[in-house]
Amino acid sequence: MIKSNRLLMLLLSLFVSQLINSQSNTKNPNIVIIYVDDLGYGDIGVNGAIGVKTPYVDELAKNGLNFSDAHSSAATCTPSRYSLLTGSYAFRNNAAILEGDAPLIIDTTKETLPKMLQKAGYRTGIVGKWHLGLGKGKIDWNQKIPLGPEEVGFDYSFLIPATGDRVPTVFLENQEVVNLDKNDPITVSYGTRIDGYPWGFKHPELLKQHTDPYHQGAIINGISRIGYMKGGKKALWVDEKIPFVLSEKATNFIEKEKENPFFLYFSLHDIHQPRIANIKFVESSTMGPRGDVIAQMDWCVGEITKALKKQNLLKNTLIVFTSDNGPILDDGYLDYARELVGDHKPGGIYKGAKYSVFEAGTRMPTILHWPAKEEPGKSDALLSQVDLYASLANLLNVKVDKNAAPDSENHLDAWLGKSKKGREFLLEEAYTYGLRLGKWKYIQPKDKPIPGWIANKFVDPGFSAEVQLFNLETDPSEENNIAKNNPKIVKKMEHKLKQILK
Repeated sequence: MIKSNRLLMLLLSLFVSQLINSQSNTKNPNIVIIYVDDLGYGDIGVNGAIGVKTPYVDELAKNGLNFSDAHSSAATCTPSRYSLLTGSYAFRNNAAILEGDAPLIIDTTKETLPKMLQKAGYRTGIVGKWHLGLGKGKIDWNQKIPLGPEEVGFDYSFLIPATGDRVPTVFLENQEVVNLDKNDPITVSYGTRIDGYPWGFKHPELLKQHTDPYHQGAIINGISRIGYMKGGKKALWVDEKIPFVLSEKATNFIEKEKENPFFLYFSLHDIHQPRIANIKFVESSTMGPRGDVIAQMDWCVGEITKALKKQNLLKNTLIVFTSDNGPILDDGYLDYARELVGDHKPGGIYKGAKYSVFEAGTRMPTILHWPAKEEPGKSDALLSQVDLYASLANLLNVKVDKNAAPDSENHLDAWLGKSKKGREFLLEEAYTYGLRLGKWKYIQPKDKPIPGWIANKFVDPGFSAEVQLFNLETDPSEENNIAKNNPKIVKKMEHKLKQILK
């Protein structure tokens, strides 16, 4: 009888153990999108970086899937972020680079990526750069800001409101300024100059880095910004501490939500201007500040993977590592990025940069890491970040709302390495439009001259008054326009682009 009871208890224990293991194996994965700013295809070690090491990113690639033809939807930041979170091309909402006091550009009545994940039972959080607008305009920074990440679908937010080179230079936690002294209220102005922090064009002797005329507004922490600001002294961030603050907030979110499936959108400030590396990373590369903040960015990636390992979550966490747009060397601050680049090629073999319709403008370093479900390897599937919405919805068996994510396509098998077939057509948004069809790259003609502020950054925006067509299989650097020799391909691409733009 005793032996029977023991046997029964043993069988019951084995059954419970198997049930727990079965449940853990079928649990929806945690999802982490690590979204780097201005990181080029060639800026990571596994893609050929020279002069800087990225061991944590390389480790993700070693144990994950490294994509060679995955794209942001646009060659600039706000449009790419809009498309990622809405599953919609940015041109549909005229999404463009925003000032620091711009109103929220996402329609809060519509489903978004985080709202879709909330429907699947996820806790959702964003830590880092936002740059999608807040409120309805004319923001009062001295109270909780209505309309922001919370209304878009994030349960928790800790934000850089716009960019590091724009005022206000304060963090927002759940849409309230962190450490604000009510006796020292914040005033922000774009356009009209206001007294407060000294201005860069008047006090160049106070600057850590000299700038172009566009960045000569309020000087805070020795760096002049776009726009003017008054007050909020206790709330000001210190640029050199930003990576540590953001990484701590992100890992705290992981710790807090470890018992739930969670979605973390970790939107790094690096390697955007102003490139101000912490002393921990100064001279960690041979490329000056730009290389140093690449190393700093890699450290932040390491903090996330370490936190996931600590909680025993790494195996069943789907990590997407990528960037919002192509690399830029001269972008407002004198940090010698162009002079110190050496043999390093930020865009790899591809032509173009941030703002450009050429391939390097949107072809992003992209790694998907999910050890529980994915075999390590490489993929040349043609993919767009706009498709993460529909692909994740398919993974989780969530029905996308009828009017949501109009441009997002389900390519889950390609993202997971089960198929090499991605998109048939892929749109690239810049100051004109590019369209991919397999090896073919079409660029819509544009008569307007190059915007002066782009020309001043030594960026070739890629457009021309003539139609352009390239065979990326034989000409990945887009040097030889073969449009005249391929009229049928050009006609097909023109027709498809018109369909999309309609």
